[in-house]
Amino acid sequence: MFAERVLSGMRPTGNLHLGHYHGVLKNWVKMQDEYECLFFVADWHALTTHYDTPHMIEQSVWDMVVDWLAAGVNPARSTLFIQSKVPEHAELHLLLSMITPLGWLERVPTYKDQQEKLSEKDLSTYGFLGYPLLQSADILIYRSTQVPVGDDQVPHIEFTREIARRFNHIYGREPGFEEKAEAAVRRLGSKKAKLYFELRTRYQEQGDIDALESAKSLLEEQQSLSHGDRERLFGYLEGSGKMILSEPRAMLTAASKMPGLDGQKMSKSYNNIITLREDENNVSKKIRTMPTDPARIRRTDPGDPDKCPVWPLHQVYSSEDMKQWVMKGCKSAGIGCIECKQPVIDAVLEEQRPMRERAQLYLDDPTLVRNIIADGCEKARKLASETMRDVREAMGLDYS
Repeated sequence: MFAERVLSGMRPTGNLHLGHYHGVLKNWVKMQDEYECLFFVADWHALTTHYDTPHMIEQSVWDMVVDWLAAGVNPARSTLFIQSKVPEHAELHLLLSMITPLGWLERVPTYKDQQEKLSEKDLSTYGFLGYPLLQSADILIYRSTQVPVGDDQVPHIEFTREIARRFNHIYGREPGFEEKAEAAVRRLGSKKAKLYFELRTRYQEQGDIDALESAKSLLEEQQSLSHGDRERLFGYLEGSGKMILSEPRAMLTAASKMPGLDGQKMSKSYNNIITLREDENNVSKKIRTMPTDPARIRRTDPGDPDKCPVWPLHQVYSSEDMKQWVMKGCKSAGIGCIECKQPVIDAVLEEQRPMRERAQLYLDDPTLVRNIIADGCEKARKLASETMRDVREAMGLDYS
């Protein structure tokens, strides 16, 4: 049983490229052996910027899921689902919007940044303004403990933590909270109860952050606690009410260093990509025709790898010995550009081969992909429904 739950999603953009693999999917494959993982297709998020071209989304969804499976994401270890098939996301988003100050949304750093980058689109919509809140609902509805993000997304996680805190402050004051919390402490057993009270006092009276973290660790280790008691004890610890929505932590991931065919970051907008399952002949042709150091006009001209777009690919794919061979051969004109490119071609094709093999199973029988997603959506809805039951109860919406 995993103690930590990780949630991550991707907008459906069609076939994924090697930048997605090295930046996200390799990390997902690793995490699924270490955490309880939920990975979702963020199709509603796609509508925030592509609301006028929704016909492009459906095929992109299935192409992307096949790429996930091809990369090694295992549906037996992870829950894969589509955001719009779990309507509880939308319900929580709506309910959270009732308590979210407008200024919180307007100050999210990516709001104005994206408006400037996508200036050709009319993004003066609530959907675009509110997408960080939908993102928060995505995270909070599964009580995710960790969310893998790059540096630029950390403000979104902090925003989510603020939303959870505000919700708990407004709605976590259940009747008889202190009595229920103290009863829950007693259920820890005398030794652990005593330690809990000591740590709580040190935190609340002396502001001892280490005591707070120790108390949280103590609670996380208690497997027999009910969810309600666990959240009461977390809230009681910090002097607030019951924690209905738990605050996630940002799991910082390294930015992808996957270069494109022109030396810039690999991106569809730069038209410099190699897709995960691209045809071998296409891959070979793309790399063979890559530009090289402009100083190497003739085969006999020495070059400088640092000025060649092929060199960054060697940094990703080549061993130290191979890089030394390239560096020496290029600077002395001992090797030609085609010779330099061949080890990269071989390495990329070797990396892609198992992806193509795994993908073929799903391309031959698309119902397998539909079944995986249907199963994942069912699991996700079960978790989401549990959270929404608590949210409705806290907000007084559980009447019949």
